[in-house]
Amino acid sequence: MTTAAAATVSSYALASAEEITAVRTILAEAGLAGENTRFAYLGLLDPPRRGAEATEDRRFRAFLLDVTGAAPKDVTVSVTSGKVLTVAELDTSVTGELPVLEEEFEVVEAILSTDERWLKAIAERGLEIDKVRVAPLSAGVFEYPEEKGRRILRGLAFYQNFPEDSAWAHPIDGLVAYVDIVNKTVDQVLDFGAMPVPAEHGNYTDPDLTGELRTTQKPIEITQPEGPSFTVTGGNHIEWEKWSFDVGFDVREGVVLHNIGFQDGDRTRSIIKRASIAEMVVPYGDPSPVRSWQNYFDTGEYLVGQYANSLELGCDCLGEITYLSPVIADGFGNPREIRNGICMHEEDYSILAKHSDLWTGINYTRRNRRMVVSFFTTIGNYDYGFYWYLYLDGTIEFEAKATGIVFTSAYPGKGYEYASEMAPGLGAPYHQHLFSARLDMALDGFTNRVEEEEAVRVPLGEGNERGNAFSRRRTLLKTEAEGVREANMPAGRTWHISNPESANRLGEPVAYKLMPQGQPMLLADPESSVAKRAAFAAKDLWVTQYSEDERYPTGDFVNQHAGGAGLPAYVAQDRNIDGEDIVLWHTFGLTHYPRVEDWPIMPVDTAGFRLRPDGFFDRSPVLDVPASKPAAGGHCHR
Repeated sequence: MTTAAAATVSSYALASAEEITAVRTILAEAGLAGENTRFAYLGLLDPPRRGAEATEDRRFRAFLLDVTGAAPKDVTVSVTSGKVLTVAELDTSVTGELPVLEEEFEVVEAILSTDERWLKAIAERGLEIDKVRVAPLSAGVFEYPEEKGRRILRGLAFYQNFPEDSAWAHPIDGLVAYVDIVNKTVDQVLDFGAMPVPAEHGNYTDPDLTGELRTTQKPIEITQPEGPSFTVTGGNHIEWEKWSFDVGFDVREGVVLHNIGFQDGDRTRSIIKRASIAEMVVPYGDPSPVRSWQNYFDTGEYLVGQYANSLELGCDCLGEITYLSPVIADGFGNPREIRNGICMHEEDYSILAKHSDLWTGINYTRRNRRMVVSFFTTIGNYDYGFYWYLYLDGTIEFEAKATGIVFTSAYPGKGYEYASEMAPGLGAPYHQHLFSARLDMALDGFTNRVEEEEAVRVPLGEGNERGNAFSRRRTLLKTEAEGVREANMPAGRTWHISNPESANRLGEPVAYKLMPQGQPMLLADPESSVAKRAAFAAKDLWVTQYSEDERYPTGDFVNQHAGGAGLPAYVAQDRNIDGEDIVLWHTFGLTHYPRVEDWPIMPVDTAGFRLRPDGFFDRSPVLDVPASKPAAGGHCHR
């Protein structure tokens, strides 16, 4: 294991503790941050797209919340100049609320523990209040006009018999509370009648469930005696094989990859300027009045980056690992290091290319490997891994890994249409995990375009007398309105991104192809609240012209925002996207009908996408990959 060293600050360097402290000091001196101020978000802004990049102005954006209820502020600060650049006071009844603060999690349970209505409902169920845990859940936007402009969280209850007991096994169903976090009051306690609290425990490390642990596994050791093949310079600039990129980290998005390029001959060719997972929504499909409001924007409402895990060698990451430890701001604007928050390593990935030629007698085998950049985050009951993969052949892949514990409910009875039965009397509502990848494309520069490609079946007839013909069709997406697309797996639909001003040796525009998994998009009714707020998740692809202010598919402030911000507003401008500086927003994810095998802890499930070169290179870019060294007693053919 090695740890990347700090180095001189550059435009794409990770934020430092000194910079975060400087931001807080600048804001305090400007009268914008005091003892009642909380930093709901603090993040490093990207350098300006053109021209001014040479100044290396380190700009930060902060969302400032006043816990006494004064209007929040959206500010930008230059650490380089020591100045506040912009200040915008927010009307949250219009903009939506700032993200949920970590300190607000405990407030919901504390407020409810003294509310007479809540205490009455708990007592009527024969439960002890000091064993009741309350999940603090984002409120969404529903038919409660009195909630507009107020910070609201909703609470669902679970019973914890002892401190190590998994409370998710014991949902207290039929009961929900609506809490005003600022005023510390309870708006409503809705009690729809007691349901039996599932009694069977879900303690997944308890010998009662595990039985005797397996003794059959032999050690797997991954070693690189000469160290990894990649280098880290400047603290976060990575060179691996022919790839180069900068690793960033944002408290909202988590890992961000900047300036992804590939060495082709004597030049480094740009592919993506910035790649991130800019949003994730988890909509639940149970119409029960207790939970019909459940949908969580884990990126925009909870900020996945701030809950990144400190990773452990041999547990989370295996092999010759290099860690980065990003620094973020806590709720008070003080720096907090996430030790080993980012894991980087390379791993073998089976066969890269192989052929045994009958005519030449050449037996050819080359092994593949990939560069992995990842982090893991815990948002309540779920844990998510975000994995970026770069391959020897120029392929870029992203994989989300979902694990943890499914959100539980009491199970109404056999045949219930909207939940699975996980254990006796224990249910888990159907739900989705939908992600939005923001891909700021830069194939040989910023003059890019997108064509939709589909397979074409040719009917039997003249010119196709034997009926064996098939072809493909590409349709150019010229404007943002045309760039809102759905996947079509029977037609093999993909999206071909090219640069019309850069040609390969055959005279064709250099290109990459976005290959979706084609799983279901948002299943909620189009007129539902969540469909209006998570409009990005209704389509597989959106293409927009680049704008520095358009960073999130749901807009800047998704918490309690009624919808219409983000991608719907961006594409309403209907700008030209043919031969422009463009951004691809790709939706992908999981539709989860929980299995019995997902309880009491869920094995990893995955979702993702791939970007593959499609005419970007003049020939295979892996011809120079050497044969592997033979194992003892064996040999690898040339």
